[in-house]
Amino acid sequence: MDIRPVFIGRLKIDPPLFLAPMAGLTHSALRQLILDFGGVGLLSTEMLSAARLQNENPQISPYLITTEREHPISYQFLVYRSDHIKRALQKIENLGADAIDINLGCGAPKVRKKGGGIGLASDHKRLFEIVTEIKKNTTLPVTAKIRLGTELSEEKFINKCKFLEEIGIDCIYIHARLEKEPFCRPAKWEFVSCLKDQINIPYIINGGIFSYEEADNALKKSLAYGVMIGRAAPIRPWIFREILEQRTITVDLPKIYFKFIEYLIELFPIERRLGRLKEFTHYFSKNYAFGNRLAMAVQRTNSLDEAIKVAEEFFTKNG
Repeated sequence: MDIRPVFIGRLKIDPPLFLAPMAGLTHSALRQLILDFGGVGLLSTEMLSAARLQNENPQISPYLITTEREHPISYQFLVYRSDHIKRALQKIENLGADAIDINLGCGAPKVRKKGGGIGLASDHKRLFEIVTEIKKNTTLPVTAKIRLGTELSEEKFINKCKFLEEIGIDCIYIHARLEKEPFCRPAKWEFVSCLKDQINIPYIINGGIFSYEEADNALKKSLAYGVMIGRAAPIRPWIFREILEQRTITVDLPKIYFKFIEYLIELFPIERRLGRLKEFTHYFSKNYAFGNRLAMAVQRTNSLDEAIKVAEEFFTKNG
């Protein structure tokens, strides 16, 4: 696997291994856990509403809580209109953002109907206005996360990416599935290779990568400049190190789980902890053959102490 640093604007990402923004997951507790193992080149927040960002208190908001070690970090915007941009940028720059990502891939009906995510990607006039406003108000690098489109058309896909480059996007994260394809469908890494030599900015491959072998395969097939890890990150927070070192590492699963809980207690108000533990457990439990029992047991709990107790019982029985 040929892993070389990538420049996004003036920001050097070394190694070119990226954490994908994921709702309810890519908060500070998970980012801390990933950093404990190392290997990640660029962290990410979860999707943030540019319109509501100014009202979030960074001292207590799980969307904005960060620590000094969480750099470089990208803040992903869900944005509908350019008039939300200036104050949102001021907010994240004050928090020490290293990059800005525009969500152009979310296909949730509510988001799309309001003109965000995929809805924004197809509206070139509004997208141009938003990117122009961002560029006018910050010197931070600006990225965009996209899907392949509504159909597999090399011409349309290449033109889409060329347009993003033309309006000032510094790097493109490509979730290699069509807009309506579920996660259970294989990612189309090979299709993305049509982009090579068509644009002058880096593109990063995302989707269906759960091991260092799959990361290597995705890079070779897509000819991308780096790898973005999504759902595998809460399942295996050590995956970035494995990709970097190109080997499987041995870990203590219960220790990792309870370390995550320590971070939740350390970082978040009490009312923000249990929901995030339940979300994390849904993924982390996949490390066990009968992990659904852990996920279901934690899901039924009504307090963090209760969740800890049922987790301890599960790990005592399952190691």
